[in-house]
Amino acid sequence: MPSSANVFSSRPVHRAWLATQARLPAGFRVGIARFGFTPVEAPKPAQMTLTLIALDRPTADFAAVFTRNAFPGAPVVIGRRRLAEKTLGAILVNNKISNVCAPGGVESAEKVCTETARLLHQQPHEILPSSTGVIGWRIPVDEMLAALPRAVASLNADSILPAAESIVTTDLFPKIRSVALEGGRVVGIAKGAGMIEPNLATMLVYILTDLAVPRDALRAMLARAVDSSFNCISVDSDTSTSDTVVAVSSGLVACPDLAAFGVALSTVCRDLAEDVVRNGEGVHHVIRVRVDGAPAPMVARSLGKAIVNAPLFKCAVAGNDPNVGRLIQAIGRHVGANEPGLDLTRLTARIGGIEIFADGVFQLNPAKEAALAKHLKDAELYASAPPKDGVFLPPVDYPTHERCVEIELDLGLGDASATVLGGDFTHEYVSENADYRS
Repeated sequence: MPSSANVFSSRPVHRAWLATQARLPAGFRVGIARFGFTPVEAPKPAQMTLTLIALDRPTADFAAVFTRNAFPGAPVVIGRRRLAEKTLGAILVNNKISNVCAPGGVESAEKVCTETARLLHQQPHEILPSSTGVIGWRIPVDEMLAALPRAVASLNADSILPAAESIVTTDLFPKIRSVALEGGRVVGIAKGAGMIEPNLATMLVYILTDLAVPRDALRAMLARAVDSSFNCISVDSDTSTSDTVVAVSSGLVACPDLAAFGVALSTVCRDLAEDVVRNGEGVHHVIRVRVDGAPAPMVARSLGKAIVNAPLFKCAVAGNDPNVGRLIQAIGRHVGANEPGLDLTRLTARIGGIEIFADGVFQLNPAKEAALAKHLKDAELYASAPPKDGVFLPPVDYPTHERCVEIELDLGLGDASATVLGGDFTHEYVSENADYRS
């Protein structure tokens, strides 16, 4: 759960809160450039934004985790190579096109990195590219090269908010989380709303700190933080070709307590992961599933994922319908197919703290049904607006609150546990993805 249970009454209130999170750590600058272009594959006008995150001085202390999709984007292919380099000096992000399996994709990305390095007086191998957007299209290299000087000229060391705003695609709102620690800061931004089932969403995450954390320690801590946060969320069960989580230290502030830094890093990752789900395409409810009493951690996590990815249950939550039969069938379906020897006789299940299943039978009555419906309604971020020209559009572009539909399971079989986050399944999700390239 985010470190503070915020409630936001309007977009300006949410943006004002983001500004309180957004001060850049020492040693970093961000710059933005926007331009129009015409995709080769779909010749109609489009807009792209370049987001440049630059260090004042290249650092040896950086880490990254990438998608497990077997068709990774060109920036992921390059990013994996960059992990072997001695230093990193900048990250360049473009939206609109993800540069996945496009002809000459790696060469095009490297060409842009080379020009970025020249403008920053760095080396090409010190630039990490990231792309998000339509899969299969080619990036507009010439237009990107022409826009790069404006991105460099706009570099500022004040706020990461412009970067958080500019990396989005279908996101309703930007995402920033930060923790102050030992005179330094850990600040993270994320984009991602659909195609999110990280095995690592389309998900890009950049975490910056001025605390001096050695490369090996940073890489080990990022892997652990990602595993317990981004790898425990799902919006639609699809794993993006572009998932990337990067952590970079400028090393300008001494870090006397690496364990405390690890906690801060995990907090930022955990909060951003929940923000990604809350910002999921068409998501009206965030569903948090806590599985306890499992015989192994992966049993707990996979069961939680099965619940948040169950279409019928997701639809019931979207309609504020406490159809708990769909929850229990999802549990039974997953266990029957994947853990057939698992004993479910000790299973207990609660929604919103209300027991709905125990001793092998449902524990329901009219009062519980009413309380369950209220719990779902209270967790709703917004209600659907009437479609316009047949298209469902969200009526808000900010998170109204940070409440969740709370599901608790206890298998009574061991000490392992996991918490998984997911979203419901709505008209808006279908509408947005039916028209994604239109």
